[in-house]
Amino acid sequence: MLLTLTTTHRPATDLGYLLVKPLEKVHSFDVPTGTAYVMYPEATEDRCTAALLLDVDPRLLRAQRDAFELSQYVNDRPYAASSLLASALAKVFRSALRGASKDRPELAATPIPLEIHVPVLRGTTDLVTRLFAPLGWTVTANPIPFEPEIGAVLFRSSPAGQPSGDSRYVDLHLSGELRLADALNHLYVLLPVLDDGKHYWVAPDEIEKLLRSGEGWLAGHPEKVLIARRYLAHRKSLATTALQLLDAGEEPAIEEEAELPVPRRAPLAEHRRDAVLAALTEVAATRVLDLGCGGGALLTALMKQRSITEIVGADVSSRALEQAARRLRLDRLPERQQGRVKLIQTALTYRDDRLRGFDAAVLMEVIEHVDLPRLPALETAVFGHARPEAVIVTTPNAEYNVHYEGLTGMRHSDHRFEWTRAEFADWAGRVAAEHGYTVTIRGVGDDHEVTGAPTQLALFTKAEVTKTDATKTDATKTEITSTDFTSTEVSA
Repeated sequence: MLLTLTTTHRPATDLGYLLVKPLEKVHSFDVPTGTAYVMYPEATEDRCTAALLLDVDPRLLRAQRDAFELSQYVNDRPYAASSLLASALAKVFRSALRGASKDRPELAATPIPLEIHVPVLRGTTDLVTRLFAPLGWTVTANPIPFEPEIGAVLFRSSPAGQPSGDSRYVDLHLSGELRLADALNHLYVLLPVLDDGKHYWVAPDEIEKLLRSGEGWLAGHPEKVLIARRYLAHRKSLATTALQLLDAGEEPAIEEEAELPVPRRAPLAEHRRDAVLAALTEVAATRVLDLGCGGGALLTALMKQRSITEIVGADVSSRALEQAARRLRLDRLPERQQGRVKLIQTALTYRDDRLRGFDAAVLMEVIEHVDLPRLPALETAVFGHARPEAVIVTTPNAEYNVHYEGLTGMRHSDHRFEWTRAEFADWAGRVAAEHGYTVTIRGVGDDHEVTGAPTQLALFTKAEVTKTDATKTDATKTEITSTDFTSTEVSA
């Protein structure tokens, strides 16, 4: 997936300062769906081009709009510009999107000649023109034709509205004289609008993103209704709210009387990570397993904890372990730091002696990805064979799903199940009783008096009594509290 941005402003090499990416090297960034690269295929005083290349792992993507059986394996997500590319753009060009440049502040505030090329983008020439032309761009959008043999087969009957032999993609060229920040914000909003889909769940905070990125141009755009609806995944209430705020010239969630900045609302993933770190501190763990570590989000946080002397990330996916290694920059760490962390490939439903003898094991958002018939095998491998001193498990609270507008199933297409608080407590109590642990259950995230918190966390610690003695008593009980980091105990 490719996007190039060119300027002929002199000296054109100032583009490197505006993007905060030096010209001399290839820059790489880990993103949840692959790796983003920034490079300069040409860089002279007269003309400079920056290329953003997104290398997407197709196995990590699931197409949700194409109704045929193999759509999760065969689709256009790795190639056609979409919200994947917009998210990568936001990450790698964060300062440029804000219009900030320490080295060239005056230039960042000045319109300069720009050319943008997106080789593959879903859309029609008419729609692309309607979206970009009102913003000052000269638009050239050429339909991408099928090869003659494919076009003859697919469009034999010439369906209405589909030019015979042309695909549903265009090769987009934009040219104009604009501030770089404005150009990037146009792309950030309109790429997913043209694709008419997003690769992540659209929550109410997307309204704030839309208004922030659309500041100065969206309110007066003739297609603002279409933009709001598509950007917000056709969620009527979200689009209505966004349009009302646009018409009123307001910003969301900011009171006019407020004298202090409104604090950033931490995402649930951040709450979850902090809860896990707090639990590890509570049990004084220095040797930690991250089971089902994925791309290494928790491993990065664990590396920052000086009290943790040994970290092992384990996952069944070799691709995920490669991403984790890149995120941790293992090849660049000092030798002493490299010795703290190890990545191993293993299946959590099989016994593995390498996982024995640790202070704590973390299963953060892992168990719900395991088929229920295979869950006992995971319990045996982790609690029965590896037997760390403590085990931390987080999983979604299914009761909280009613607060996610438009969500009709589970939160993720790969979830095999999502438990209520009572179901999670029953499972945790049984596992603790069978394997000689005591478990504490906590809510993580914004608490609701009826449905509880969005995430539930169980902290298992080895019980003082033996398993035999514990099972003879009738003291096993399960209680639940859903406020952040308050807990009750399930004793075995």
